[in-house]
Amino acid sequence: MSKIWLITGAARGLGRSIVEAALAAGDRVVATARNPERLADLEKAHGGNLRTFALDVTDADAARAAIDFTVRTFSGLDVLVNNAGFGQASPFEQISLADFRAQIDVNFYGVVNLTHAALPVLRKQRSGYIINISSSAGRAAIPAMTAYTAAKWAVGGFTEALSMEVEALGIKVTAVEPGGLRTEWSSIASSDMPELLPEYQESVGNILDALKNNAGHEIGDPARVAKVVVDLAGRDVVPKHLLLGSDALRWVSLTEGARQKSDAEWKAVSISTDLSANVDLSHFDGFKG
Repeated sequence: MSKIWLITGAARGLGRSIVEAALAAGDRVVATARNPERLADLEKAHGGNLRTFALDVTDADAARAAIDFTVRTFSGLDVLVNNAGFGQASPFEQISLADFRAQIDVNFYGVVNLTHAALPVLRKQRSGYIINISSSAGRAAIPAMTAYTAAKWAVGGFTEALSMEVEALGIKVTAVEPGGLRTEWSSIASSDMPELLPEYQESVGNILDALKNNAGHEIGDPARVAKVVVDLAGRDVVPKHLLLGSDALRWVSLTEGARQKSDAEWKAVSISTDLSANVDLSHFDGFKG
C-alpha cells in the first residue's frame, strides 16, 4: 500500500534523493524546503504524487502548517523524514554564538518542531514512522564541528527517548546516522571557515583540511541511503539508531571502544559515590528499549 511522506530539506542532497526514492516506490510526497522552486522539475514530472511546501523548520507555526498541508492534500501522513540540516566548520572559540545557535536551531529544533506537529496525527491513527536523519557525528564527536555534533547528539537522545514513549502507539522512530555522503554537505560546511588561530592548528587544523580535501570524494551514496530510508518505512521493526556507511561503522566503533575502555578504567571512581555497596539496580531494567 502506498504511503504519504513529508520530507524536510528536500531541495538537494540526501533529501532530494529520499524524495526520488519514495516517488519511485509509488508513494506520495510533500517535499519541503526554504526554496521549493528547486523541486519544480520533480513536481512537474510526478504530477499529483508530489507537492512542495516552503518551510523554515525553525518556525514551529510553519511546521504545523506543513503537517496540516500534507494531511489536507493527501488525506493523511505515514512517514515524516526530518532531514533538513547543515554544518559550519570552525573551532568553537572562533564561531559566533549566533552561528552556533543557528546550527542547533535547524539541526535539532527543526526535528523537534516537525515531530511535535506530526505526533497528534500519528497518535490518532496509531501508526506511522518518524525517521530523523542524524549523522555518525551523533555518536562520535568531531573537532571543528561542535555545534553540529551537539545538535546530532541531541537528535540521537531525543529519538531514543521518544521511541520508548510512542512504540506502544504503533509509531516507529529511528535515527539514521550516515557517514560521509557524496553531496554538497562537505563543501558547504568548509566554505566559510575563519582563519585558524595557531593554538588550534593541532586539534582542529587537520580536521578542517580533511573536510576540504574530502569534499566530492565521500564514499557514501545518497541514492543508496535513500533506498534504505524507504525500506525502513515498510518494516515492522526498526532500530532506534542505524549507522550507514563503512566509515561510520569504523569511526563509531573506535569511539565507543575508547569510551568503554575509559569507563572501565574509572569504574572504581564511578561506584564510589553510591551510598551503599549493596545497591539493587533491577529497577533500571524498565528503561531498556
